[in-house]
Amino acid sequence: MKKNALLDAAESLLFEHGTQALTLAAVAERAGVSKGGLLYHFSSKEALVKAMVARVIEEFDEVIASFYDGTPGSYTRAYVEATFEIISGESRAYRRWSAITAAATDPELAEPLNQAMARWHGRDPGEDPDPASATIVRLAAEGLWEVVSHAPEIYGAEELAALKQRLLALLQR
Repeated sequence: MKKNALLDAAESLLFEHGTQALTLAAVAERAGVSKGGLLYHFSSKEALVKAMVARVIEEFDEVIASFYDGTPGSYTRAYVEATFEIISGESRAYRRWSAITAAATDPELAEPLNQAMARWHGRDPGEDPDPASATIVRLAAEGLWEVVSHAPEIYGAEELAALKQRLLALLQR
């Protein structure tokens, strides 16, 4: 059994049933493995949550990096592109919500997400030609991600594409 399949099982349990459903036994059952099989990869519920958090951060960093070209303003454009790639992807929109929900029970588990959020949103203002617009665009993308995490059906593909183009256009001014 691969670690990612176990993390997928944990995320789907959280998304469908909330934090009370996140038990090692429930994750093992959802993944179709024995509890021992789960414990081989994750020695505790905390270890599972840490891995969920790490995966969300790593995934978003990788997608941002795939769009970032180092030119002025490219970080915020990359952030928007990455956000829309993830929220438009199959089953990935709720990953961050699930990780945040699981980690919210313990400040130590939430700390890596807090640090990543500070890094994603605490960029050097001089990096963007219009720092205020860049901040507004990143916050709007963040808010959209939050909404789509709770109600993925709220926006169709055409609406998401239009929102993305509008946010990117705000960076051109």
